[in-house]
Amino acid sequence: MQLHPPARIGLHPFAQIGLHRLWQALLVALVVGTLTFFLLRLLPGDMAFRIAASRYGYDLVSAAAAESVRAELGLDRPMFLALLSWWRDLMQLNLGNSLVSGEPVLHELAHELGNTLQLAGVALLLSAVIGVPLGMLAGSRPGGVIDRVTLALAVLLRALPPFVLGLVLIVVFAVQVSVLPAAGHGAPSHIVLPALTLALPLAALSCRVARDAMVSVGQSAYFAFALTKGLSQRQALLRHGLRNVGVPVVAYLGVQMVVLVEGVVIVETLFAWPGIGHALVHAIFGRDVPMIQGTALAMGLLFVLFNALIDVACHTIDPRRKATS
Repeated sequence: MQLHPPARIGLHPFAQIGLHRLWQALLVALVVGTLTFFLLRLLPGDMAFRIAASRYGYDLVSAAAAESVRAELGLDRPMFLALLSWWRDLMQLNLGNSLVSGEPVLHELAHELGNTLQLAGVALLLSAVIGVPLGMLAGSRPGGVIDRVTLALAVLLRALPPFVLGLVLIVVFAVQVSVLPAAGHGAPSHIVLPALTLALPLAALSCRVARDAMVSVGQSAYFAFALTKGLSQRQALLRHGLRNVGVPVVAYLGVQMVVLVEGVVIVETLFAWPGIGHALVHAIFGRDVPMIQGTALAMGLLFVLFNALIDVACHTIDPRRKATS
């Protein structure tokens, strides 16, 4: 069940979308921030010792260094007071400094978020280019060879975990064929394999959604009427069917965001891509509390932002909105 803010009568639809997503962003920030706070304190081991080890190295860390870190970060305070302090800093957009690098978390996130958005954008573009045309082609002839082949490929790609798919791509394109680098960042070729690892499962989803939407359009009365007017299949699809196919495909991007956010953590770590997911894994191993809280919060808010953009896109391309405006 979703929580919705009170309805605003008379507002522009885009303003209503913005208010709803702003309300959702506040809830996400509160829930993600609170869960992250408690989960970090439930991790096994001495948090102060692990943070001190990340700073000075396991060979040089001592009990005195751990106690110094404990006093510095207030880890010896009651949990309730620490939670109130975290909420206060969150409301002030103060995420603190990284315990490892010493840099402000917001500065670290600004750099890493750009890399993650670049990877996510390329992955979404590839998934749309691969999945949507294949889905429309399969939906134009339901039950045909293309429909059956794409269904089998979609099941296979969705069944493979992201790290397995990534390893397969590395073995094929980086080891056997040697046309792409296995990992790294800086050259355009470095983004190809991680983007494909994210894009192929998304393309599998987009393909089936586009296929079902195409079948629905092909069986609709308005599409049959367009054909009776003398329009060809291509003309009827371009004039009357394409936007109706596009609405569920774009709307399903919201579901794909879940797959994308989950996959980013694994894929960025596997390919050494310096994004938010890669930073989150390193922060967890080093018990870099501010970075963990900041990256988890950024990923939650990024999900809300993507869904807001999808709402706007769906409202823009939906041909039914003229009838209700």
